[in-house]
Amino acid sequence: MSDETAPQNGSNLTDIDKKLSELIKLLNEVRHESWRSSALAVSKQLWDAFGADGRYSDPKTLARYNRRMYSQHGEDGVISEIFSRIGEGNKRFFEIGVGDGTQNTTRFLLERGWSGVWVEGSPELAESAKEFMKQYIDSGNLKIVQTFITAENVSQIVDESDKNGKLDYISIDIDYNTPHVWRALRRSSRVACLEYNCTMPPNVAMTVPYDPNGVWDGTAWYGGSLKAFENIGLEKGMALVGSDLVGVNAYFVDLEEARGKFREPFDAATHYEPPRYYEYGHQHQPPAAPRRWVTE
Repeated sequence: MSDETAPQNGSNLTDIDKKLSELIKLLNEVRHESWRSSALAVSKQLWDAFGADGRYSDPKTLARYNRRMYSQHGEDGVISEIFSRIGEGNKRFFEIGVGDGTQNTTRFLLERGWSGVWVEGSPELAESAKEFMKQYIDSGNLKIVQTFITAENVSQIVDESDKNGKLDYISIDIDYNTPHVWRALRRSSRVACLEYNCTMPPNVAMTVPYDPNGVWDGTAWYGGSLKAFENIGLEKGMALVGSDLVGVNAYFVDLEEARGKFREPFDAATHYEPPRYYEYGHQHQPPAAPRRWVTE
C-alpha cells in the first residue's frame, strides 16, 4: 500500500462514519415523529369521546378557559377563572418550581397586584429569577428561595418563607415528587395547581415511589395519576374541580368554596384530560427499563 493511498482510505472511513451518524439521527427523528403522530391521533380520539359527554360546552368546565400569558400550558386563564368564581381573598401565592421567572403560573398574578413566594431548586435559574424580578423583590411583593424541595422540608420552607396563614394559591411543579410533596405539606390553601401524570388511567390511584433525591428522567415515569391527586385533595378538604386542556395540571379548590361553582362530581373520571402536550413538541415516552409504581 502506498503512502498516498492510506490517507485516502482513512478519509473514506471518516466520510462513511459521518454519513452513518447522519442516517441514525434521521432515523431517530422519523421514529420520534411517528410516535408523536400516533400519540396525537389517540389524543384526538379521546378528545372527541370526552366532548360527547358535553364537558366542553359546560361553562363550569375549566378546560374551556385555557389562556397563556406567561404560563406554559394555559394555566393563566384557568387560574383567573377559578378566582373569578370564588374571589381573590388576600391575593397570596406560593409556587414551587418557577424556573427563571419568565414563565410560570404566578407571574401573571404578581403583575396584577398579588404577592408571595417563589421556590426554585436550580441555583442558576433562581439567580436569573431574582435578577429578572428585582423590582418586585425590592417592593416586598416577591420573595425567592433557592432550595431543593422534598417531602421532609416542604412545610418548614413554606412556614419560614410565609407567615401569613392560609394561602390563596399554591402551585407545585417538581415533576417526579409532586404528589408526595403536596401530601406532606401542612399549610392549607384555597386553591392548588398540581402537575399530574396524564399518561396514567384516571381510575387508578398510583404514584412513583417516593425518593427525596428523585428527578424526572424525561419519560412517562413521574408523579402520580389524577385519581391519586383526587385522594390527596380529599385528605386536605379540597375538591378536584378541573384539569387544563393540555392534560398537565389538576386544579383543586377548598371544598366549601367549590360547591355549586364547578362541574361535578369532583372526581378524576369527570375531570381527567388526556395528554395533548404532544402538540407543543413534548414527548413523554415509556421508560426504557422496568419501573415500579406504588398503589395508593
